[in-house]
Amino acid sequence: MHSSTRSTFEGNALALVSFLLWGLLPLYYQYLPNADINEMLAIRLLFSVPFMAFVFIMLRRPLPSMRQLMAHKRSLALCGLASLIMCISWYSFTWAITHGQVLAASLGFFINPLFAIALGVLCLGDKLSQAQKWAVILGIAGISYMVFHYGELPWLALLMGGFFALYGLCKKFIHFDSLTSVTIEAALLAPIATIYLIWLIFTDQSSALSGSTTQLLLYIGSAPVTLLPLIFFALAIRATSLSMIGLMQYIEPTIHFLLAVLVFNEHFDQVKAVSFALIWSGLILCSLEALPTLGRRLSTFRK
Repeated sequence: MHSSTRSTFEGNALALVSFLLWGLLPLYYQYLPNADINEMLAIRLLFSVPFMAFVFIMLRRPLPSMRQLMAHKRSLALCGLASLIMCISWYSFTWAITHGQVLAASLGFFINPLFAIALGVLCLGDKLSQAQKWAVILGIAGISYMVFHYGELPWLALLMGGFFALYGLCKKFIHFDSLTSVTIEAALLAPIATIYLIWLIFTDQSSALSGSTTQLLLYIGSAPVTLLPLIFFALAIRATSLSMIGLMQYIEPTIHFLLAVLVFNEHFDQVKAVSFALIWSGLILCSLEALPTLGRRLSTFRK
């Protein structure tokens, strides 16, 4: 199998795993309704560092030295920027799924491919097929229909989708390997998170510590359950196109949508039905277009 073909196939497979894991996240956060998102974000950042160190140990990979990191100052700065961007996207997403807005989270990541495709074309020179162009048109139509009937922009969804697409673009220009970049992203903000958590403890405002042990463990667990799909995503983004990542992103919001309607019984009216139907139509077109290529790649992979 040709090395570039194999790399692309593996990149797509890793993206698939990451989006499946992200899609199932609302099942975890249902146990943290109305959570303190600021504190949860700080705990996630703090515990991400030892978790990533554990990942390096399990994979028997040495941690990068300070000299190695400083040799790529531009990538180090981009890791800081990527971390801030991810915080905004993650904050919006977590608020949505802990406050009965799983459908908003679903919409946010249905919007994400539109941003990702646009960034891929504008910044990376990706070329769109006819099906991908129609997916963008139908996606914009679906969002516009919702805005027209509700009379307001879906700001929460736009924050999630837009900033996650920017995160993917940032990762394209970071020269560190995927695990190192994710570790740096957490480590750069960990000191700020630590100071904030200390302040919460000394002012008796910590929600995590004032609740049960189970609640505390759920707060801490937000680090590994969000980092695992992020690790897979970081590995995938280096091996496949941003446009392909954007289109595969539909997997995650589809799972969110099914969970919101079938498990969490969120309200799904006619306006949302039409909007989602338009977006899904674009997904079907892209899926039909991709089937022959996927079949050829699978055949080559088996050989």
